[in-house]
Amino acid sequence: MTGRRRRARWLTLLHVGNLGLLGVLLLHQAYLHLADPGYESVHVSQVQEIRQRVDGRSELRFAVVGNVNNSVRVFRDQVVPRLNAGSYDFVVSAGNAVSGGQEENYRTVHRLFNALESPYVLTFGQNEHDDFGSFRFYEQFGPYFFSFVAGDVHFLFLDGTGKTSFSWQLDWLERELSGSALSRRLVFIGLPVHRELPETPVFESDHYLDAPAFRDALITIFERHDVDVVFSSNLTLFSQLERNGVHYVTTGGAGGLIVDSESSFHHFVDVGVAPDGISIEPVRLDLHLPAWQRRLDGLWNAIYSFFYVSYTRFLLLVSALVLLALYLHRSLVEERDYYPDFDVDPAPYQGRSLRVGMYSNNYFPFVSGVTVSVERLRRGLEVLGDRVLLIVPRYSERCPDDTGIERAPTLVAFGEKGEFRLSNLLLARLGTRLRAFSPDVIHVHHPFWLGSLGLFMGRRLKIPVVYTYHTRLEHYAHFVPLPGLLFRNLISHYLIRRFANKCQGIVVPTSSAEEYLRVIGVTTKTLVQPTGIDFDRFQEVEEGSVARLRAGLGIADGETVLVSVSRLSTEKNIEFMLESLAGLVSRGTTAFRLVLVGDGPDRPRLIRLIEELGLAGRVVLAGSVPPEEMPHYYRLGDIFVFASKSETQGMVILEAMSAGLPVVAVRSSGIADAVIDGKNGFKTPDDHDAWVARLQSLIADIELRTRLGGQARDFARAHDTASFARNIHDFYALLLAQYHAGRRQTR
Repeated sequence: MTGRRRRARWLTLLHVGNLGLLGVLLLHQAYLHLADPGYESVHVSQVQEIRQRVDGRSELRFAVVGNVNNSVRVFRDQVVPRLNAGSYDFVVSAGNAVSGGQEENYRTVHRLFNALESPYVLTFGQNEHDDFGSFRFYEQFGPYFFSFVAGDVHFLFLDGTGKTSFSWQLDWLERELSGSALSRRLVFIGLPVHRELPETPVFESDHYLDAPAFRDALITIFERHDVDVVFSSNLTLFSQLERNGVHYVTTGGAGGLIVDSESSFHHFVDVGVAPDGISIEPVRLDLHLPAWQRRLDGLWNAIYSFFYVSYTRFLLLVSALVLLALYLHRSLVEERDYYPDFDVDPAPYQGRSLRVGMYSNNYFPFVSGVTVSVERLRRGLEVLGDRVLLIVPRYSERCPDDTGIERAPTLVAFGEKGEFRLSNLLLARLGTRLRAFSPDVIHVHHPFWLGSLGLFMGRRLKIPVVYTYHTRLEHYAHFVPLPGLLFRNLISHYLIRRFANKCQGIVVPTSSAEEYLRVIGVTTKTLVQPTGIDFDRFQEVEEGSVARLRAGLGIADGETVLVSVSRLSTEKNIEFMLESLAGLVSRGTTAFRLVLVGDGPDRPRLIRLIEELGLAGRVVLAGSVPPEEMPHYYRLGDIFVFASKSETQGMVILEAMSAGLPVVAVRSSGIADAVIDGKNGFKTPDDHDAWVARLQSLIADIELRTRLGGQARDFARAHDTASFARNIHDFYALLLAQYHAGRRQTR
């Protein structure tokens, strides 16, 4: 294996592994958000335990911690042991106990505080509120603002984030303090309410309560009702100041990223309440560390906490960066050769018989363009000596010869006559038959259902898969139980692109179809090859049979016969054609008869439309016609008319040309390459007047009709089945050579 191939394999393994890791982490995130955390209204039990501990006592001692966020290691390894050894009655978080409101952060704070040997309560701070954490705090701990009494002290907790109405809190606080007869009153609010401190770090200037009216009203109430101390956090420092008899304590050192200053250090606050006063002392954790070491330790604490508290988000970020690095490496560093590999030699595969496993969602006895195309390819390949195993749905009608065909049982049939079928893909017999056949290549004719099974089997058997793009799926939105715009504009194109790019080769019937695939992002190697026609069969027609058919359909002498072959369904645009013929009558051209061959779900609606347009005597609905009888219907006609815009190639147009009929069609992707305007027919915009004008010119000018019909026959001769099958066989050979050359290089 070359160094380049080895590196590519390692990059691929890393890419796949990283995608797997991302999947696991996303599942973990889903578990965190869906699983019951097992915590509910924690403050109820904690407050009850606090009351029991201090019941009947005039003195109590508790600790206040602030900004536990981003400091899991410091809080766990230094603060918690000191608190447990200090005989504190309880612990109060002044805010920012979590890194953010995500579920994993709340689970971490439960683990950390449950390591305490004393009860605890949390203040609702900015971090508890962020990232949709407010509902977790409410469910797991309790309301955002609350109060309780312990000993001779009234503890009051406020919400400074704005989650709770400020006016509601002011009214509640006023009533609480007015009705309180206790001698000590302590308030906790997550954001500082006093004016900005001179030592505030520059990046924390906006970490204060940003609600001037609320702040001023709070200060007024504090002073009027003799509040002793107001505790807050949200700043990475310790500060204690007094304003008009109220002490304001800011503590942000239970962790957090501290800065190098006299006021910023790791600490918690020791609070003692006695009849003669309140003592407040910060307990330093790192007095022995020099400034530079404190700075590094703070940075390490932040990094450690980010990984520990929210490791899934950390790994998600790393995985996303790895994916980005892989993408950039492949896009910018790895060499790319956009030209074909001319050293690949398909000759060994061209000169031998190939085994082709072929999958189609449609086949006889159901008649459609895809069915006919599949059958012609099958017969053409067998003439060349190739062997074909065809895997198709089973229908209620039996075909006389099913040699080389494996029929899959139907799970669901839909359509007017059950012609569209979803087969049983899990039938083991399908895979067993294919493996026993030992195909060289797999050819699929639909990008879903049996086509998807063919793609899967190609990967399992490690052989190339070829896909023929037959159908413009966006024009079949009316068959899909999804919003039409969503399917037409997004899903249909995505389905085609995703499926086609998983195949090793694509056959398209026209250059316009190839252009469409490139526009939507298909990069797979493509062969432009129209479906072949049995040209000679359309020349060998008995005139007596045609005359009898003409008489049977009631066509009078002197009538110009228009022939159209189409499924009677919305996507075929037959309504446009009938309305145009009504316009032709209004212009005075009446000596014509339209023979419309085909059947489908719109037949009843079209019969009504024919009556409404006054065309009952000029349109014959011939119904479904066996393929072997179609040459007689084409030879019956003088002009072939077509209005469908959902075709990828319009195979019936080539058949009509084989019979010497000029064509009048609506311009679309499947028509553009088959009809050469003014040479073998005319293609018009989707406009009634333009279409009628071209048709009227051919009806009136027999010489023009004859000349274009002869040129149409010459054009069709170049699309015979033999050359069609040979070109597909050679395409298989090229893909096999490329596929196996690539596999040898990666070994």
